[in-house]
Amino acid sequence: MPYSAEHKENTRRKVIESARILFNRHGFEDVTIDMVMTLAGLTRGGFYNHFESKEKLYAEAVSSFLMGRGARWRTEAGVDVNQPSAEMALNMIKSYLSPEHLGDLDGQCPMIALPSDVARAGPEVQSAYQKLLEAMVSLFEQGLEPGHARKKALSLAALCVGGMVLARTLPNSALAEEVRAAATEAATAMVL
Repeated sequence: MPYSAEHKENTRRKVIESARILFNRHGFEDVTIDMVMTLAGLTRGGFYNHFESKEKLYAEAVSSFLMGRGARWRTEAGVDVNQPSAEMALNMIKSYLSPEHLGDLDGQCPMIALPSDVARAGPEVQSAYQKLLEAMVSLFEQGLEPGHARKKALSLAALCVGGMVLARTLPNSALAEEVRAAATEAATAMVL
């Protein structure tokens, strides 16, 4: 008996989430289809029922963050994208630049975990990454006073992502904490 559409979609989501975690841990090049399928609890043969290639899966994994792990993370942080305000922008900054987010390698935003990989990836992956950035910028922009909101929102996104990328490259060091804290302070000051 063939699997239901719901079963197929659940399986696809499981593969995407497994891939997202592995890409965060190891980067694109060091993740194999076998690794993804093993983490998902499936066999390699099933991969091609859902994806044409590893690159397509990579694009889906990056894209999935916004409404998957990212949505759960925003809810936990008290960020309601339907109620843009300075408070929501501050909640986003505090949570994005938090020690907990920095330490959550599996759950980290792909903008932190994968920038160098994405820069070398194809257009579909880069487009998915850009959509994550655009969503962050939009949240900030809508929560800021009109005027130079777009420039401030872009600067806030750069501080948040850049601060965390730098901190991630210096694990367990005092400098990493200084960078993270400085980015938090500067970003917060831009909203207040």
